[in-house]
Amino acid sequence: MPDASAPDRGRPAVLQLLPRLERDELGRSTVDMARYLRQKGWRAIVASAGGPLERDLAVAGGTHLRLPLDRAGWLAIWRNARRIARAVRRHRIDIVHARAPGPAWSGAFATRRTDASFMTTFHDVYPIKGVLGRRYYGIMAAGERVIAVSDFIAEELANRFKVDPARIRVVRRWIDPEEFDPVRVRGHRVVALAERWGISPGPKVVMMPGSVIRGRGHLLLLAALTRIERSDFVVLFVGDLDPHSAYVKEILATLRRTGLGERVRFGGEAEDLPAALTLADVVVLPTTRPDPSGFMAVAAQAMGKPVIVTNHGALSESVLPAATGWLLPPDDVDELARALELALSLSEDVVQRLAARARAFVVSEFGMGPMCARTLDVYRELARPAPRRREAYGNSLVEAG
Repeated sequence: MPDASAPDRGRPAVLQLLPRLERDELGRSTVDMARYLRQKGWRAIVASAGGPLERDLAVAGGTHLRLPLDRAGWLAIWRNARRIARAVRRHRIDIVHARAPGPAWSGAFATRRTDASFMTTFHDVYPIKGVLGRRYYGIMAAGERVIAVSDFIAEELANRFKVDPARIRVVRRWIDPEEFDPVRVRGHRVVALAERWGISPGPKVVMMPGSVIRGRGHLLLLAALTRIERSDFVVLFVGDLDPHSAYVKEILATLRRTGLGERVRFGGEAEDLPAALTLADVVVLPTTRPDPSGFMAVAAQAMGKPVIVTNHGALSESVLPAATGWLLPPDDVDELARALELALSLSEDVVQRLAARARAFVVSEFGMGPMCARTLDVYRELARPAPRRREAYGNSLVEAG
């Protein structure tokens, strides 16, 4: 195992744990935090099974430890715990920060054998099923500090997992204002996507980003489209999908039955989300289940796009109703159709004013700099003498059981 941190061992060190370094919210936030830590003089170490963001992590100045944290099962968890404990001692790690349940269990067991502090970030609404499910996912609520990515998640932690509010810190899922900047996203990036998706000048684009899975509200949007008379727009579903899933088959059957097939397109997964959002005239997120972070709504507003979202989970925290978009009751087809009509009818000067308000709101409340600074504040809370770490962690792990 390489000891890339040897030259600056005297600086405090954070080890972030996640299954893989994918180009998703989990992977990107991990790399962003590693970059920020290095800028502030800390050592940034990440353990994962690898992935496409390994190079980005290296450019950010972080050290990657390749561990099989994507493997499931208690045997894998125990083996990874031993590996993490060795890494903690070798790299003199002060804080272990877990971002997913499997790695969290390994990190929790490892820190019991060492003097490192243990903390987690609660990213999602985990599917708790039975006593075993509650115990498995409960580790995400067992850190000395538990970061919630929204006020909604903080309430879940307090109410569903009975976490002491004194251990909860809200750090919203951030965006990089430079990456999501409509002034910077120009030229070939946008043209390439427009050609790929067959988007021509003229029709407006109603975009629904995110994986095509049940709970995102695709069927609700299709129902709303049947109540709109205008036809000067296309709908673009941008996100990965399983063509053989029952949900996708249900969507396709609905398109055939309603005759909307010519107006609705599937874009597939977009690695360049800022460029994809540039093509949209309005972004719709009609979720039928709680959204844990509201990230897509935040990203769309950073790009100056009006958003239509349902009042589920963190989406209500991610928009300024009547100022940057529409906040609708869940499962209300009529209200969704009405909001779409209004959004598609906005004049250019109104769109420009809305775009300015939306971007200012997002940069202020969800900017990467302020949110990374809040996370660093949490790390500083835990950078304390070893006996206090062990006592605080022991209590929280008992709660997870």
